[in-house]
Amino acid sequence: MKNIATILFALALGSFGAQAQTKADTGPAVRYAVSFPNAVHHEARVSATFSGLPGGPLHVRMARSSPGRYALHDFAKNVYYVVATDGGNHPLPLNRPDPYGWDVNPAADGTVIFSYTLYGDLTDGTNVGIDQQHAHLNLPAALCYATGLEGRQTEIKFDLPASWKAATQLRPGAEKNTFTAPNMQYMMDSPVSLGAQQVRSWTEGDQTIELATLYMGPAAELDGYAKKIQKVVKEEKAIFGELPTFDFARYTFIANYLSQATADGMEHRNSTSLTSPRPLKDESELQNLGTVAHEFIHAWNVERLRPSDLEPFDFQRVNMSDALWFAEGFTQYYGRLALRRAKLIDDEAFFEDISRWVNLRQNSPGARYASAIDMSRQAAFTDHAGTTAPMNLVNTNLSYYDQGAGIALVLDLQLRQHHRSSLDKLMQAMWQQYGKKQNGYAPAAPYNVRDLQRVLGEVSKDTVFANRFFRQYVYGREQPRFSENLTVAGLAVIPTRALGAALPSQVEFDEEGRCLVAYNTQIGSGLYKAGIDRGDQIVVLDGKEIKSAGDLDGVLRKHSPSDVVFVKVKTRGGVEKTTQLILAEDPNVQVKPMESVEKMVYTPAQKVLREAWLASQASN
Repeated sequence: MKNIATILFALALGSFGAQAQTKADTGPAVRYAVSFPNAVHHEARVSATFSGLPGGPLHVRMARSSPGRYALHDFAKNVYYVVATDGGNHPLPLNRPDPYGWDVNPAADGTVIFSYTLYGDLTDGTNVGIDQQHAHLNLPAALCYATGLEGRQTEIKFDLPASWKAATQLRPGAEKNTFTAPNMQYMMDSPVSLGAQQVRSWTEGDQTIELATLYMGPAAELDGYAKKIQKVVKEEKAIFGELPTFDFARYTFIANYLSQATADGMEHRNSTSLTSPRPLKDESELQNLGTVAHEFIHAWNVERLRPSDLEPFDFQRVNMSDALWFAEGFTQYYGRLALRRAKLIDDEAFFEDISRWVNLRQNSPGARYASAIDMSRQAAFTDHAGTTAPMNLVNTNLSYYDQGAGIALVLDLQLRQHHRSSLDKLMQAMWQQYGKKQNGYAPAAPYNVRDLQRVLGEVSKDTVFANRFFRQYVYGREQPRFSENLTVAGLAVIPTRALGAALPSQVEFDEEGRCLVAYNTQIGSGLYKAGIDRGDQIVVLDGKEIKSAGDLDGVLRKHSPSDVVFVKVKTRGGVEKTTQLILAEDPNVQVKPMESVEKMVYTPAQKVLREAWLASQASN
């Protein structure tokens, strides 16, 4: 049983964490020093100096969560060789009350210098990646903090190799390679990339946009890429009607396009972290641009236009939100739409995106039982959460990114058809009411789901419509009428009608030629109804021994939809059984322009609506 004092300390820390982060503190700045004496083995050395301390223990913590993520990560796992001294370098005893922090009593000088080795070998938006070529630091994964001092200014000094420079939204300090933040919240929301930066910058209005990149490819590829990002910035600015007022008149795309990086994107207040092993050419360039387009929307939607249940961010717990279907899902929709409006993807590619959103929603068992709000709350278990236990996500979860994008699509088309408005107008109204005004580097008026519903009523001039839409698709579990709504833009939802496609997509062949069910089987599928699940082997299908994909395809070609065949299965427990299997056709659909579908008519009204929807909104 836990000691009562330990329990009370933990409770106080949890409640104090979210409150203290918003309070200003006029005490001495917290100063960090970061060096890389052992970068080849992915280590940094970090020291944090806390001074002007009152009596009593100082509670030093490593974050357990990170802005832009919605699950626990427990960054203390990569911190070791911890020591504490006073200002005269005299050792101070450390106590470890829990896995996430340390307690230390200051000496008479009121100073604690807390030092440790940090390990990091994962270059993505959440973690730390260090090697001889670069260092990519997500600061919650890199820097400790002290409770009660969250409102103090912070200063970070980097000791760098001669060829390395820093890319960050932090303000440059008075000394070389020194950067400052107004408080701990801002510091933790500021990623840092260190290495041989290539910088491209331009002005948009009276503000500077820059692309700071670590990239080994030709400079010409980077030049072309920067020009495409400029187009994205203009289109997304047009969605909201204006750029945010960036805190220091600068926004930075912090890009690590290196072979050792992991594909990821992570939004921040005045910057975004972009990591990818893909080059800046051909299809790979387009994939990287897709991440850029999504993350820059976040400069408005989620960073400044922010759900109240994410503000202020608590670094010691999961930050659960009811609004990720909007904050992430609507961002997903607009990231793809902005690429189309900027003519960086064509109609066919955008319609493929729509097809994906439609298929995922229509074929998701989980969405029949859980609302968009419920799916947002599941982020704690699905957003890069650190668990090795299998989850039944195929039957319980639909990503709030894709579900929200589908909701945005339908809402946009309904506003255009019935209300002489658009989703752009809704985003602009939300921005003016809840995003534009900031206070102390934070939103002055975070919103909740009811606020979204009210503003939709104002934009549509129809509160009955707004209330019904939210009742059906946000609070409720009703499936959007995709076919009906897409018709107004001259788009048809066409079944693919590929027999048995669901079966090959759920099996894999191992080196021994065994046909193994690779994933949890989906509720309603033929495999599910036959009592077959992950790890089971399909030995014989319709009298044919299955040892290759060709064997499986040969059987399927002989049958029609809904045929019933015998299947011999060896379960993962080693039991053999024979049962019946329904050969269902692929349940997916494809969204196509009506003018390309035989016997369908593309009307002038549909043409006008589609062109207005997909046309560039940016002014030159």
